[in-house]
Amino acid sequence: MELLRLSLLFFITALAEIIGCYLPWLVLRQGKSLYLLIPAAASLALFAWLLTLHPIAAGRTYAAYGGMYIAVALLWLKFVEGVSLTRWDVSGATIALIGMAVIALQPTTT
Repeated sequence: MELLRLSLLFFITALAEIIGCYLPWLVLRQGKSLYLLIPAAASLALFAWLLTLHPIAAGRTYAAYGGMYIAVALLWLKFVEGVSLTRWDVSGATIALIGMAVIALQPTTT
């Protein structure tokens, strides 16, 4: 259950970061409205706040979060940008998610 909760929190955190970075990309690379920078800033602020909700030390949170970020970025690539994933993409994301679980679920010592 803990892995599911952490994974969901990491997923939402990654989505907030990707949206916060994708919207300025649209403005700068595709000439979209500057007004997209407003939700981009809000999304990045949400991303930063969500990182504080993770129950492990900051550095460990960032390390474990990286695995989920990789997986979510590849899902974004497929479903938003319409690019087919390769078996290498899927394999790499799987390895990254296993790494995330190992880091996030390690036994605590007192």
